[in-house]
Amino acid sequence: MKHLLLLLAFGAGCCLPVQAGINTLLRRFLGEPMQAALVSFAVGTLALWLYSLASRHTWPPLSQLSAVPWWMWTGGVLGAIFVSCTIFLAPRLGAATMTAVMLSGQLVASVLLDHFALVGFPEHPVSPMRLVGIGLLFAGAWLVRVF
Repeated sequence: MKHLLLLLAFGAGCCLPVQAGINTLLRRFLGEPMQAALVSFAVGTLALWLYSLASRHTWPPLSQLSAVPWWMWTGGVLGAIFVSCTIFLAPRLGAATMTAVMLSGQLVASVLLDHFALVGFPEHPVSPMRLVGIGLLFAGAWLVRVF
């Protein structure tokens, strides 16, 4: 089962540069990166809405929604920042450099989230080998950028 989850994660990662390229082309038609991001999120929202309808998932009651801490609503804002940045960066950096540098940032943030057990992640302390892994990823990002 773990191999299947890793394969799913790999496939999801493959979507990033494809999505960035598609959204960059969309920007050419619409003129502005934020408009392209808005269309991307609108289509994604529609797809999730249709999925929810087809799977017959019910919405929680309003009292449960209003009890959610304010900061838990920021995931959509972070997603909008991420998608908008890919639309801006993809044509300037290229798919490989953009993805490598973004992945480096994701890994650093992930190690910090794990180490301090933030936003629901279980504690997984930083270790020397994890730091080596971060260093190797940074080296890989640099190699992708330079060559």
